[in-house]
Amino acid sequence: MTAETQLPQATASCCSPSGSCHDGAGADAGRGGVTTVYQVTGMTCGHCEGAVSEEISAIEGVTSVKAVASTGQVTVVSDAPLDEEAVRSAVDEAGYELTGRA
Repeated sequence: MTAETQLPQATASCCSPSGSCHDGAGADAGRGGVTTVYQVTGMTCGHCEGAVSEEISAIEGVTSVKAVASTGQVTVVSDAPLDEEAVRSAVDEAGYELTGRA
C-alpha cells in the first residue's frame, strides 16, 4: 500500500494570474498610452541597459523602460508621444547613441 500525496494544481504561473511571464514593462503598459521602440548602439551588458533605462526614465511622462543590450532595442512606454530629441539627449547622457526607431 502506497500513500499518494495530492498537491494543489497550479492554475497559473507564479509570474502573473494569467499564467504568462512578463518583464515589468507589460505591467506598466496599462499606465502609459504610447509604446515606442528605439534602436540604440553601444550597449553590451546589463550595466549599459541600466544606464540607458535610468536616463530615459527621467523624461517626464515615461512610465516604463526596457533596454535589451543583445538587440540594442529600448522599449519605452509613456503617457504621450515623446520628443525624439529628448530621448536622444537622454541616451547620449548615458553614453550611447540613439540611431532611430526600431
